[in-house]
Amino acid sequence: MPMTDPVQLTADLIRCPSVTPEAGSALDLLGTLLTEGGFACTRVDRNGTPNLFARWGEKGHASSFGFNGHLDVVPVGDAAAWTVDPFGAEQKDGFLWGRGATDMKSGVAAFAAAAVDFVRDTPPDGAILLTITGDEEGDATDGTVALLHWMEAEGEAMTHCLVGEPTCPDEMGEMMKIGRRGSITAWFEATGIQGHAAYPDRARNAVAAIATLAARLAAHTLDDGTAHFDPSTLAVVNIDTGNAATNVIPGTSRAVVNIRFNDTHSGASLTEWLAAQAQEVAALFDLEIAMTTKISGESFLTPPGPLSDLIAKAVEAETGRLPGLSTSGGTSDARFVKNHCPVVEFGLVGRTMHQVDERVSIVQIGQLKTIYTRILQSYFA
Repeated sequence: MPMTDPVQLTADLIRCPSVTPEAGSALDLLGTLLTEGGFACTRVDRNGTPNLFARWGEKGHASSFGFNGHLDVVPVGDAAAWTVDPFGAEQKDGFLWGRGATDMKSGVAAFAAAAVDFVRDTPPDGAILLTITGDEEGDATDGTVALLHWMEAEGEAMTHCLVGEPTCPDEMGEMMKIGRRGSITAWFEATGIQGHAAYPDRARNAVAAIATLAARLAAHTLDDGTAHFDPSTLAVVNIDTGNAATNVIPGTSRAVVNIRFNDTHSGASLTEWLAAQAQEVAALFDLEIAMTTKISGESFLTPPGPLSDLIAKAVEAETGRLPGLSTSGGTSDARFVKNHCPVVEFGLVGRTMHQVDERVSIVQIGQLKTIYTRILQSYFA
């Protein structure tokens, strides 16, 4: 049988419009390929979100290597700004173009192709599990989380997992992720007393309170970084009052901040600190400041060891580069997988992900399949 072409598979997946969470057609296409390759496939949809679980080999085997990825994509934005059809999968100038080409239909295609060909040519003593979601770019409440819940109920388990997100900033093979920072967003609303700008003593200025709180938070150094993490960051991302009048002191004002934090902190500890800061400012201005928070994920680290060494050696063998071990970037579904088993991320160059004219190097898709194949060979050797 011919080898599975990851470039053609990526193109076929791009041609399935799958803006979150409408990834059903892409999952159907992938499920057909995996079923024909001998994988037992199960749709694990939840609350309208499509998900796919696929396993080759014995359920519950002590050596069960997993791949995780997503087939949903972000919206195309202004379609007129694209120089190609966002879902046309056009090949030109050495690139495959389209929404999801980088993030991350190429990664899913590469590990699916590697897995199908590997079990056909050298059936391992073990199992290979693929968990593919249609809800990574959205709220991620019914995607990989739903798959992991289902796996626990069904007695399915991965002993190790590789997430195929694009991890390389500029050159193929330069970086892998062994952890991720946590993320917390906080919304503040100050409620004072509206008044005339000529009589500030009769008002309690909510804008001044929110501005003071925002400045205090932005100026604070959360930490100096740790052994595997850069310093945590806090960004003020919105201040809103909605006051068009120049002679009115508004009674309400709002602000939003986002913190990306390392293993010095937890979502709970930062929530407590933010609340204390809000109350101090509220007392200073003699008004009320309400706060709500959302923790998108806690920071985590898979300590350097056998899993990261195995992946690094496979990357170096194919690219000539030994990837650096990083915890940079935003969140990924690895933040859920880490509660299930040790997890590392490695994938393509992500320079154009989420951009207009998103594209991926055709050569690198083939390289990625080869790297994933080497990983499977070494894991089951």
